Amino acid sequence: MTRDEIQISLAGYLTEMFEVPAEKVVADAKLYEDLDLDSIDAVDLVVKLQELTGKKIKPEQFKTVRTVGDVVDRVHELFLE
Repeated sequence: MTRDEIQISLAGYLTEMFEVPAEKVVADAKLYEDLDLDSIDAVDLVVKLQELTGKKIKPEQFKTVRTVGDVVDRVHELFLE
């Protein structure tokens, strides 16, 4: 998957699962401050991303994730493994 495809999938998940307006899902949007996600939302999102990638995501891989762009980068790295 390309970064753009990952971004589109992620925007869909955030809109569908957490009712985040699609226009707010931009690379520099902060997950907690700008999109109002909480830690439980983050866990739900990781589960959805595991389904997308078909790979187990270790918690430490997402500890430093703060923005939508960070999520796209991490998921893209998983596809490259």
